[in-house]
Amino acid sequence: MANTYDHPGERAADDPVRLIAVRDTPLSVDEVFAAVADRAAGGIALFVGTVRDHDGGADVDELGYSCHPSAEAEMRRVAEKITAEFPVRALAAVHRTGDLQIGDLAVVVAVACAHRAEAFTACRKLIDDLKRDVPIWKHQKFSNGTEGWVGA
Repeated sequence: MANTYDHPGERAADDPVRLIAVRDTPLSVDEVFAAVADRAAGGIALFVGTVRDHDGGADVDELGYSCHPSAEAEMRRVAEKITAEFPVRALAAVHRTGDLQIGDLAVVVAVACAHRAEAFTACRKLIDDLKRDVPIWKHQKFSNGTEGWVGA
């Protein structure tokens, strides 16, 4: 039975989707890890995406993320799909928007499952589907004076 929510970030008490957010403030690995803590989980897989200093052979000086107003709801839809496909005990995903510096955290996702193999597989699918399906776009400024959009 599907849960209904007044806000995309909210969850029902029995919902394995523990945290979904798009934020313009720095992300916390500790917050995401704590959100998926579960006594029945034997494995927690965590992925942290950071801003790197290059892309496609060009040096990146700075970048910014922007998103469609539906981004958080789409993140929840992807997360619910993962919990339906895998034996997930708990799941969390947060993505940053705004201007970021090299080394900043851009996305943090975590999945807790009874076993490590399930957690690894579900976490990989979660980040891949988020990158493909959620309307979040990256605008990069390169050292050579050019600019480019990713995901737009």
